Amino acid sequence: MTPENLSSIFGVVLSLIFSYLPGAKGWYESLTTDYKRVVMLFGLALITAAAYGLACAGQYGGLTCDQPGLASAVQIFIAALIANQATYLISPKPAK
Repeated sequence: MTPENLSSIFGVVLSLIFSYLPGAKGWYESLTTDYKRVVMLFGLALITAAAYGLACAGQYGGLTCDQPGLASAVQIFIAALIANQATYLISPKPAK
């Protein structure tokens, strides 16, 4: 599995967690729109940093621990962000 695919899956899962998981959903819905964006951005940045850190520790072969690997990590972050936001926009919202 490519790093882009893996990050996209994590982006989708993160969005679905905040859309449907009862505890996370209630907390997330109570946030303002700006804070929601920050939470998603931070979560995706954390996932990307973890993947890059694992690559530097020799535990993940999808990235390299050098400047090209860091550039790939940025691309991975963007792929995750796109998947995350697309999922959040198209996932059905329960009636209130």
